Amino acid sequence: MPVLFVGHGSPMNAIEHNTFSRGWESVGASLPTPTAILCVSAHWQTLGTQVTAMDRPRTIHDFGGFPKELFAVQYPAPGAPAMAQETTTVSKHPILLDHEWGLDHGAWSVLMHLFPKANIPTYQLSLDIRMSPEEHVAVARDLAALRSKGVLILGSGNIVHNLRQISWEGKPYAWAEEFDAVAAKLIESRDVSALAHYEKLGTAAGLSIPTNEHYLPMLYTLAMQDAKDELSFFNTGIDHGSISMRSFILK
Repeated sequence: MPVLFVGHGSPMNAIEHNTFSRGWESVGASLPTPTAILCVSAHWQTLGTQVTAMDRPRTIHDFGGFPKELFAVQYPAPGAPAMAQETTTVSKHPILLDHEWGLDHGAWSVLMHLFPKANIPTYQLSLDIRMSPEEHVAVARDLAALRSKGVLILGSGNIVHNLRQISWEGKPYAWAEEFDAVAAKLIESRDVSALAHYEKLGTAAGLSIPTNEHYLPMLYTLAMQDAKDELSFFNTGIDHGSISMRSFILK
């Protein structure tokens, strides 16, 4: 199966018909039908790595200050408890089964455009806040084995994500454009190591990644690549000045 990274941006992209949501719809129409979807979202951070294993994951509205229409959205995809169990066995790193979380907006705001019927078993992997980027990459490389089992793996975050610097006028900051371009070149060259050591990539990287929870899902996606995969970017651009919507697919 392909492996996909999506810059998800604002939760409003879930209900707005804009450039980004149309890009997700287009990519979704081109994807083969997976047996299950595993989402690595920026919005589930835990102590220890966990994977959801319930039959019916709830739709989590993990945000505030948005219109009631957004809180009314449901994504009633079935869970994937058997595949969650399989996920714990392919990883050398301990992964615990979770029965409480569900699907947060990093998952459903994108999936409702990629797979609008919500009929594919879907589960999530958490980000262990104690792990280094290199350790996350190691977990991702183990989980790449799931691709051959029919699992579509979706990383959902943003390469550049600095909410403190949001510009409602929308003009991109120079540092956001600079690091987005640097990251794109490293993604094209498949240089996972350089991207994992983003603290060495200069001032623009520091401004673009004040915290790394939105950046790590991109590393998961790139670390799951196969030598035969072809890379394609989509939804490139900076939203609200400081959020890169750059997305890519490897297949």
